[in-house]
Amino acid sequence: MSAPTTIDAGLLKRGGVRLVVDGPRATITLDRPDVLNAQTPSTWVALRTIGEQLGPDVRVVVVRGSGRAFSAGLHRQMFAGPPLEGEPGLAEITRLGPVEGAARIADFQEGFRWLRDPDRVTIAAVRGHAIGAGFQLALACDFRVATDDVKFRMAETSLGLVPDLGGTLPLVRLVGYSRAAEICLTGRWVDADEALRIGLANAVVPGDGLDAAVDDLVAQLLRPLPGAVRETLALLASAADGASEQEQLRAEREAQLRRMTELSTLAGL
Repeated sequence: MSAPTTIDAGLLKRGGVRLVVDGPRATITLDRPDVLNAQTPSTWVALRTIGEQLGPDVRVVVVRGSGRAFSAGLHRQMFAGPPLEGEPGLAEITRLGPVEGAARIADFQEGFRWLRDPDRVTIAAVRGHAIGAGFQLALACDFRVATDDVKFRMAETSLGLVPDLGGTLPLVRLVGYSRAAEICLTGRWVDADEALRIGLANAVVPGDGLDAAVDDLVAQLLRPLPGAVRETLALLASAADGASEQEQLRAEREAQLRRMTELSTLAGL
């Protein structure tokens, strides 16, 4: 059980990320507990590389934080203070200009975007704080299993910025436009009870039950055939994105025919 040999261990270390692959399950751990798993651009590069290089046998990905928090968001030194060694600060990204700056942010976004691909199911195991980029990382996953001490917060607007790691789309999908706008613009905390009530969390469990709850969900998700899971996730994403009734019915027909063909082939018919 280890990281795929093609992924540079130095890259993972610079990003503060650990990866363990155990058969069809991969576990990604943000591993900077001394700063509540604060993220840097190297974190996003490491996440993007994992997404690019995980093998097709990996069907479920669990994302978690080390220690008492999921992630406190962007490392504070990205905003002010002496720059972090090897990390581009906000001012440096701005100096790149609109075209190159946007391209750099697009690279960062890829670290989160692949978690929404229907090729594999993704689960955020969230305890403690999930702030800003941490909140967006949890939102990038298909499921969120949270502990009863969890606190979500979209802090970017209060810093004069916007959520730019792909978090706005899943947030609106989960809670609707008006609630998403309120959460983002006020920057308030969302606790475990509210997260469960409004659909941000799929389940809330005691802190000492998080690992068992995630393990149980992984086991359930590995039971269906991979193709059925992949096609169903794609259909649900299409529906959430506003496909018309006729578009959705057509997508269901086409997906079902692909499934029937595969099942017939497996049965030797």
